[in-house]
Amino acid sequence: MRPFLFLGTRAEDEAADSEYAAILRCTGLAETDVRRVRLEREALGPVVLDDWSGILLGGGPFNVSDPAEEKSAVQRRAEAELARLAEQVVDADFPFLGACYGIGVLGGIRGGLVDRTHGEPIGCVEVTLSDEGRADPLLVDLPERFDVFLGHKEAVRRLPEGAVLLASSTTCPVQAFRLGEHVYATQFHPELDVEGLVLRIDTYREYGYFPPAQAQAFIDMARRSVVTEPPRMLATFVERYARP
Repeated sequence: MRPFLFLGTRAEDEAADSEYAAILRCTGLAETDVRRVRLEREALGPVVLDDWSGILLGGGPFNVSDPAEEKSAVQRRAEAELARLAEQVVDADFPFLGACYGIGVLGGIRGGLVDRTHGEPIGCVEVTLSDEGRADPLLVDLPERFDVFLGHKEAVRRLPEGAVLLASSTTCPVQAFRLGEHVYATQFHPELDVEGLVLRIDTYREYGYFPPAQAQAFIDMARRSVVTEPPRMLATFVERYARP
């Protein structure tokens, strides 16, 4: 099998390693089946799509809607690399699934708009599949409504031209969309379980996602939540796109 490419942007080692471990767990891939690139540490370089079965992009504290003067050199470099990759995968209609930051990377191309209008605090939210989402091969085995873990400052306000809306919530109109037949982005985190979310609450308590003094309340919320369906998207992505 050709390997999958996993791209991360988290500078915090424990959170970054937890995210990567969750990707392996949810996809069923071995480390030998994945090449991991931490974009906050190293440049991506040219991507030859034919070398890969597909590409997965994780989340992180970068936001494309951050004020330009507040973006570090690392963030600007990662954004530029991912913007080029986004155009490349959309042009080729190449298998790609970006979680959370994937919305920022894909949502602003081809006339789309990503801004702070529909941000959501860290939490457990019910999403609803659209008619197109219920028929989509990546989502067809999921129920029409299911709970997800999320937490984001920015979201899609206007979909890119030609994008297909797959899922929404009452507080965020775009929870998942597709470009072409094989390029996907989700606002929620399909890899997250309770312990992973608790770790992120603790790691990012000073990053503006919630008042730091309320961290324990968010952890208690996470521990009361039951989220079971989203990881199936990752397993289906690998089953659908793994190539010899």
